Order: sequence, then C-alpha cells, then structure tokens
Amino acid sequence: MNELVVTLLGLGQGLSVTEVMRWIELLLSFALAQQSLEHLARGDRMIFVPRLVLSLFLALGIGGGWTVWGLWGLGLAMLWRYQGPYNGGSDKMTLLILTCLSLAHLAPDIFWQEMALSYLAVQLVLSYFVSGWIKVINPEWQRGEALRDVFRFSAYPVSEALRSLSDHPRFLLVMGWSVVLFELVFPLALLHPVALKLALLCAAGFHFSNACFFGLNRFFWIWLCAYPALIWFQDRVF
Repeated sequence: MNELVVTLLGLGQGLSVTEVMRWIELLLSFALAQQSLEHLARGDRMIFVPRLVLSLFLALGIGGGWTVWGLWGLGLAMLWRYQGPYNGGSDKMTLLILTCLSLAHLAPDIFWQEMALSYLAVQLVLSYFVSGWIKVINPEWQRGEALRDVFRFSAYPVSEALRSLSDHPRFLLVMGWSVVLFELVFPLALLHPVALKLALLCAAGFHFSNACFFGLNRFFWIWLCAYPALIWFQDRVF
C-alpha cells in the first residue's frame, strides 16, 4: 500500500489526459475488484461477477470505453438493487469517477476530455472542503464531542480497546479540530504542486487510519483513484 501511494504521489508534472485516465482506470480496477470480491464472499453474484470480470478487463486495458461504460451501467444497477448508494460516500465517489471516465471516453475531442477530468478534480476538492465546513458549524465538532461519541457508541471500531479513547476529551478535541482545519484549507494546496502532494499524502493517511480504526477501507481506495485527476488539474490550471 505504501509503495502504491508513494508512486502515485511521485507522478511527474505534464501528465497527458490519456495518462491520467489510465492511472485512474488502474486504481479503479483494483478498488472495484476488491469490492466485488467482498460481495462474492457473501454469495451476491448477479451483479458482482460481471463487475469483477469488467474490473479485470479495465486493469488489462481490454475493451476501452466499453469496459468503463459497462461498469457505469452496473453502478446504476446497484443503485436500483440496493435502493440507493448503500455504502454512502464511497459508492457516490465510485459512480462519480465512472461517470467522468465514461464522459471522457465519449468526448469528441481533448477539450471535453479535460472538462470531464476537471469536474472530477473539482468534486474531489469539494469533498474535503464541504466535509470540513459541515463539521466547523456543528457544535458537537466545535466542542470535540463528535469524535468522543464515535469512539464511545459507534459500531464501527474494529477493536473494543479503541473505545477507551473516548475517555481523553482533550486529545479528541485536538484531533477533531486538526481534521476540520485540514479539510477547510485543503483547496489552498492547489497553489503549489509540492503542497498538493503533501496534502494528498496527509489525506491518504487520514483515510487509511479510518480504514484501520473503523473498517472504512472502501473510502481509502476509491478516494485514491481520483488523485491523478487532481494532480493533473493542478498542473494544468495553476
């Protein structure tokens, strides 16, 4: 995992649209394959067998746009099957990435491909900023009570020992405000390529810690899939 993150953040400037799309497809193929295998372990094969096959095609570069469109169609089928994005934000981000990739493959020229990737990059920035804004206006986050309640009452923590953190209010207050401030200032990282890569490294670490503490592994992988678009966008626009 560490090697993957370092390689991704070490991408050089001047990436072409085609290279960015390929990076996103490679990362997305891994994330979707992982999700599909989780479902297959529970016996849900109607959607996730073809999704796994298409994920392998995507990794191998087989089918081009048709593979992406097939995965996008299965994403819509999942919305119907589970009556919405049952896994919350990670499912929404998955469909957003697939939609932008689908539009990029349909685009008649490079301008519209760039528009599709730019939209993905902007939405990624907003995903952090809006999350921070919602927290900063929430009195429970202001007082540090939100994280306390997460560790004390949530069913997510994978270890009961983690619940003891709820007994350290000052620590949780500092950690909560650190998350809020990072999310709010995240857009400023676009002003310099080094700052952006450092911000993405911190963001990846944040998602990885959530995966370890709360089992939210899908958020780590699917948000990582969109990072190449933001690295390209920063170099293209700023």
